[in-house]
Amino acid sequence: MRIVIGSDHAGFPLKSTIIDHIKSLGHEVTDVGSYDPNPVDFPDVAKNVTSSIMAGAAERGLLVCGTGVGASIAANKVKGIRAAVCHDVHSAHQSVEHDDVNVMCIGAQIVGAWLAKDLVAAYLAAEFSTDEDFRRRVRKLAEMDGDR
Repeated sequence: MRIVIGSDHAGFPLKSTIIDHIKSLGHEVTDVGSYDPNPVDFPDVAKNVTSSIMAGAAERGLLVCGTGVGASIAANKVKGIRAAVCHDVHSAHQSVEHDDVNVMCIGAQIVGAWLAKDLVAAYLAAEFSTDEDFRRRVRKLAEMDGDR
């Protein structure tokens, strides 16, 4: 799978660990910044990640910031993006299985490297359910995108 990842300065230290882990799982990864620990605005990084997904250059994205919350808010502003903050393995896979999430956001100040690896593995292994209830709900989310 093609994955795009981005971080702000708070997520920068954890991002390299996540990139290495994604590669070890056999996926392609594109890093869209930041590339150093200097302060950056998370909405700019979220725009880079979501643009890559919407252009078809990546199937899923990861955003790493301090808490994951700001990145999630920014990503969800983009039509067609369903982003979720995940700090537990159950949410990491179920967000894809039930809600067809295409961007997972992680808080580097909340989780350590070992948990981040588990979150990423669960997120990337998950597939959107074929259950019609979940499909119907995600269609309704897409309809809500049209109301913007």
